[in-house]
Amino acid sequence: MMHAPLYLAPPSTARIREHIHARRLGAIVTPSSGNRVPDHGWWAADSGIFGSTYVGDEAYMDWLEERAEFADRCLFATAPDVPFNAFATINRSYPYLDRIRRLGYPVALVAQDYLEFCDWWHWEDFDCLFIGGSTAWKLSPAAAVLARAACAAGLWVHVGRVNSFKRMRYAAAAMDADSADGTLLTNGPDKHLPSVLGWTWQLLLDDDPALMEPEDLTRAWDNGCYDLAPGREVQAAPRIPALAPEPVQLTLI
Repeated sequence: MMHAPLYLAPPSTARIREHIHARRLGAIVTPSSGNRVPDHGWWAADSGIFGSTYVGDEAYMDWLEERAEFADRCLFATAPDVPFNAFATINRSYPYLDRIRRLGYPVALVAQDYLEFCDWWHWEDFDCLFIGGSTAWKLSPAAAVLARAACAAGLWVHVGRVNSFKRMRYAAAAMDADSADGTLLTNGPDKHLPSVLGWTWQLLLDDDPALMEPEDLTRAWDNGCYDLAPGREVQAAPRIPALAPEPVQLTLI
């Protein structure tokens, strides 16, 4: 039997909040969403930087401080990041990791493209690895290795932009993810709620070791391109080579 990541949804409707209170779902809340932290159940704080309505780094910190009374139910709070750029993300996130922890939150580092080649970070500096980045990198062997290593280090693993059962199953099987989220319940909350709840049951009942077809696992990798923010043109980029054993060991120490 496969485990099922906890799916995090915006607590925007009464039906979704009922499932969050029952802990069949978790909540994900951003400063710009206008949603309140649910009265019961697990939740996560996301900066909302992947979009056009980000409030700014210091305003985000103020928002977290105002909700610190709920930090004991928070799975993670993301540090500010730079979409699709791991090196810039490390530079931006690191000043905030300890600050977020001191507010009482488990802090998440958002993994972006090429994190496997960046050694300016340490596992002990954060509590959750949030798999972000472009779709091509998110589905790459490098991202799966990092997610599995985070699990081995005792960290929470979250995967973003999960909007289908196929992607949910990949997060569970390839990354051993603890939680996931996507925009499906943002754009059609009650309409798509039965589908999202069904993903959990399918995973819990799935005993098939053939988790995904090989072409499903490698299609984005072989395309050699990265998807950018909504509305921006997709540009070609060099393929990221699979990591050799020695570099993996050196990177993850």
